[in-house]
Amino acid sequence: MSLPRRSIAIVLGTRPELVKLTDLCRLLGPAAHLIHTGQHYDEALSGRFLTELGLPEPTFLTGVGGQPRAVQISAALGQLDELFTAEPPLAVVVQGDTNASLAGALAANAHGIPLLHVEAGLRSHDRNMPEEHNRVLIDRIADVLCAATEDNRANLLAEGIDDARIAVTGNTVVEAVHGQLPTAADRAALLAQHGLTADAYVLATVHRPENTDSAAALRAILTELGALATADRPVVLPLHPRTRARIEAAGLTDLLAPLTVSAPLGYSEFLALARHSALLVSDSGGIQEECTVLGRPLVVVRRSTERPEAMADFADLVEPGPAIGEAARRRLAEGPEGLQRLAALPSPFGDGTASERIVALLTTVTAPQQLAAAA
Repeated sequence: MSLPRRSIAIVLGTRPELVKLTDLCRLLGPAAHLIHTGQHYDEALSGRFLTELGLPEPTFLTGVGGQPRAVQISAALGQLDELFTAEPPLAVVVQGDTNASLAGALAANAHGIPLLHVEAGLRSHDRNMPEEHNRVLIDRIADVLCAATEDNRANLLAEGIDDARIAVTGNTVVEAVHGQLPTAADRAALLAQHGLTADAYVLATVHRPENTDSAAALRAILTELGALATADRPVVLPLHPRTRARIEAAGLTDLLAPLTVSAPLGYSEFLALARHSALLVSDSGGIQEECTVLGRPLVVVRRSTERPEAMADFADLVEPGPAIGEAARRRLAEGPEGLQRLAALPSPFGDGTASERIVALLTTVTAPQQLAAAA
């Protein structure tokens, strides 16, 4: 049974969601109705991602970006309520743990529309993280919970969620990386364009509020990154506009001097540089998954992580400070043998068919409504 046009509402609001839901949108085709809350929207970043990923033009909400968490959720919820009243979807899909995802989940629940949560069951057990509250709330009301791993499924069962609502699908990030990673020739051209040598540079990103809103944390991270940079091993730092503003406000601009600072990168370009880096240093959640597909080591700079699967082989979790340099040097000392070892390991996040499994689940969950409409 094929799904009717615009019958599946996909609610998102950030660039990582765009990346992780690209293959699902492609497989759904005309059935997908992309709704962008504007939680993270600017033409230079999100607009570029939409174009680069080949996604359909979304329905955009207004008044959400740049607002406090409660305002983002309430503003998006009000507009989603109007949209779902005017054009009720057969199902709503949300991904991850963003304010946009929570708003989409609440709107679906209010309208009695089946809700499917992609990347269900992640837990950091850190109640200081707004994302932790978002993901727990979404999982409580979702009708279908797409857990990326067996560990995620175990988290949900431990919280008393019915096993019948849970499906272990793998993580859509695997197909996103495979689909968006440039060819070897294009990667070589990008490295040359950036003046980089394969396996001879560190690639870093910093954007999480726990690191950027604290001048002390930001100082510690930039100091450690600067100390890692050498003449034959540059540290490349694509700088998010918000992070740059925080650095300037804290008077830390001088700490950028040893680093190779660039503008934000498109997703494919970032993957190309990550694929050939000797080491990644980041506070990103997505990079914890992507490094396992690319076979690269990662130092995660955060208090906690909801992706312990990556920590087994690929990543080390450290807080801002000397532990960054210690973990980084330990990984770098493993050299080519360390990179070869990681490249030979399978990703713990699945086999690259998560989106296909999710489409099958959507077809099943919407079948009763389609049959009722046809009767």
